[in-house]
Amino acid sequence: MSDQVGSVICVSIGRGRHKHMIAEHKHLAENGARLVELRLDYIRRAVTLRRLLKNRQCLVVATCRRPQDGGKWQGTEAERVMLLRSAIVEGADYVDLEEEIADEIPRYGDTKRIISMHDFDETPQNLEEIHARLASKDADIVKIACMANSPHDVTRILRLIENSEIPTVGICMGDMGMPSRILAGKFGSPFSFATFHHERTIAPGQLSFQDMTDVYRYESIDQDTEVFGVIADPVAHSMSPVIHNAGFESMDMNRVYLPFRIPKDHLNQFIDDAPGLGIRGLSVTIPHKQEVMASLTKIESGAKKIGAVNTVIFDDGEIVGYNTDLYGAMVSLAEAAGEAPDSQWLEGKRVLLLGAGGVARAIGVGVKDRGAELLVTSRTYERAIELSTKLEGEAIVWEERHSANADVLINCTPVGMHPKMNDTPFEEAGLTRGMIVFDTIYNPEQTLLIKQARKHECRTVTGVEMFVRQAELQFKLFTGEEAPLDVMRETFRRTISSANY
Repeated sequence: MSDQVGSVICVSIGRGRHKHMIAEHKHLAENGARLVELRLDYIRRAVTLRRLLKNRQCLVVATCRRPQDGGKWQGTEAERVMLLRSAIVEGADYVDLEEEIADEIPRYGDTKRIISMHDFDETPQNLEEIHARLASKDADIVKIACMANSPHDVTRILRLIENSEIPTVGICMGDMGMPSRILAGKFGSPFSFATFHHERTIAPGQLSFQDMTDVYRYESIDQDTEVFGVIADPVAHSMSPVIHNAGFESMDMNRVYLPFRIPKDHLNQFIDDAPGLGIRGLSVTIPHKQEVMASLTKIESGAKKIGAVNTVIFDDGEIVGYNTDLYGAMVSLAEAAGEAPDSQWLEGKRVLLLGAGGVARAIGVGVKDRGAELLVTSRTYERAIELSTKLEGEAIVWEERHSANADVLINCTPVGMHPKMNDTPFEEAGLTRGMIVFDTIYNPEQTLLIKQARKHECRTVTGVEMFVRQAELQFKLFTGEEAPLDVMRETFRRTISSANY
């Protein structure tokens, strides 16, 4: 075994029995893991270190964590210190020691010392002071893991890594801190932590080894990696990281795309922090599509007209906003109709929008620009009036939607979305042969509305097509290159399918 080169994924293994820990260690090594953390505090009986370390196929960190540090150790402190000393004697590659016991466990052999601190409540203001204390304990590596209570905590921990002379593992825990786990290597961390399986997280916000490897390609991230992402609250459901990272990988780009959970009252601070994190572009979704506009230096005309931004580009001091929802919807609709996207093919056609939210606003602008007669309905009639007035259309009450005699029906409501897949926003009796039916829901792709529309020989457009098409334009704005559309579409469909089973 050779020493690691660059930042690697350290996979934490916490199992109650030796044989299960050994089996997972072997499985990980066979699947490319170069470093594992054996959580000795998880083992329910007396720990046999020789058995755990014998014939190991990759580097090992020996860790035995107390309950106050997020661990499961039930023995005495003296027994824990003895166990960690024994791990060094048995030749563990690394041993993780808290500041309080570091002086009791002297350096021995080739084992490297990780001196660590955990705070499950906050990211302290005096990070540099804490780091200096840990470093003074004969540390080869300093590790600080803290709970993120704001996105700015991620910026602070990554700057600490970048500015430290001694190798430093800095982690912000929790869902708001998750980006620190992906970006750690870009800022110089020797490794970042993952769990064996996404259902067995050992620390808050921890990702699985598979996601770190397959989705984010963690071990290929370096200081030159360009960063992109999606900002939302909540954000865990977003499919954007999967498809954009698949696009980057297929074109061998040194870029990574990740989710940022940004509460509304932290948006301005995050936009200020973004360039320092290496962020070049962002997708923007609920609840930030309108609020982010106040932080921009330029807004393209389509986004201004819609009154919402879903894409932000950082370019030489400028922060420029775009809206790709309109493009995604219009290209998808035109393809279903066999028409050119920018032609006036909708001239005189009656288009009925179900819903009056942000997506409906973008699509409404697009169909009006192409000559359509716009009808808007919503379960909240006041919202339908507001949008129809803005777009110079007509509002109709929800109960009268089936008698609108529409040529094009577009669902912009969440009705029919997973898991309520037996619901539909439009009764089957209202569908007519030749009507174009567009459902912006993408999970599932084949909604009940789409299934019934096909049964009545309507031309259909699914939410998958719109989502991929709007991501296509985002990809072009992010990279200057044409998007690998087929790769992104197939990855998206595969991810939705696997998520529902």
